[in-house]
Amino acid sequence: MKNVRAISLFSGGLDSICATRLVMEQGIDVVAVKFVSPFFGYEILRNPEAYRLEMLKKYGISVKVVDISEDYLQMLRNPAHGFGRYFNPCIDCKIFMLERARAMLDTFDASFLITGEVLGQRPMSQRRDTLNIIERDSSTRSLLLRPLSAKLMNETEAELQGLVDREKLLDFSGRGRSRQIALAKEFGITDFPAPAGGCILADPILSARIARVYNGDFAVTPHNMNVVDILLMLIGRQFQLPNKGWLILGRDEKENDRLEELQEEGDIKLFIDERPGPVALLRRAIELYDDETVQREDIGYAASLISRYAKKSEGKPTAGNINIVEKVGQKIIYAEPLEDSNFSSWII
Repeated sequence: MKNVRAISLFSGGLDSICATRLVMEQGIDVVAVKFVSPFFGYEILRNPEAYRLEMLKKYGISVKVVDISEDYLQMLRNPAHGFGRYFNPCIDCKIFMLERARAMLDTFDASFLITGEVLGQRPMSQRRDTLNIIERDSSTRSLLLRPLSAKLMNETEAELQGLVDREKLLDFSGRGRSRQIALAKEFGITDFPAPAGGCILADPILSARIARVYNGDFAVTPHNMNVVDILLMLIGRQFQLPNKGWLILGRDEKENDRLEELQEEGDIKLFIDERPGPVALLRRAIELYDDETVQREDIGYAASLISRYAKKSEGKPTAGNINIVEKVGQKIIYAEPLEDSNFSSWII
């Protein structure tokens, strides 16, 4: 009989670690797939091999990192099951990832899928009725094994065919972690991650920024929003200028460097040389403004914000020479700092 292989949707959290190892304990070869997007795990793409080695060393799990950013954004533009309290499309997110994993079965010669889902753990996406919807809409009803709660659910094909011993699966439910922690210790795992703060799409600050996109009152629309736009929403001080310009200011050297990394053609970069201060991007400035005069006004506002947030002199914001780098060249303008009361309504 050939070796049995499965694909695990691996988040890197305690549940997915336990579910993956539980199936591995039955002698099944498990390919753990770590999907990443701007909303989860994107930093792994800087060094995926280091992440793979870390997971192998800590948990004995072989992980394959897969970037799903572009397709994920396409899903986010119009999720069939809608959003949660903020802009977290939990049900469609899980359906999307299961569809991607199902499409990989033949590639890895795998027979079924695994997730670390626990019945009743999450109020939106792990209720029994929601789990059934996810199976139905991802066409994985017969393929999807949830090892931690399997005894509370109908048997899957893997169990019916004897590929997996159902008696060695579990009946976890609810939001507690004590049984998962005990199980991890049985596997010799003590260095497991603390509970995450949740999907970044449920973060109220990011949600407020994305809301502007969907409300049609922003430099970006749901249809042209790209990965870099999302990455920029996650960093820095953010402003919507009076003429609709989207400005991002770095708060420290690390964020300044990141803004320079993310700059694309069509963005205008601003910075100050004469004292420490923020790098700023006026995002999509070339395509956003039809009127050059209006563009100059927003550039002026941006320069004044840099003067405001640059290092103070004798405890007060000071005027300065601000470098403006555009596609057509570079110039310097002198900008007085704005009073906080003048731009508080611009903050996003």
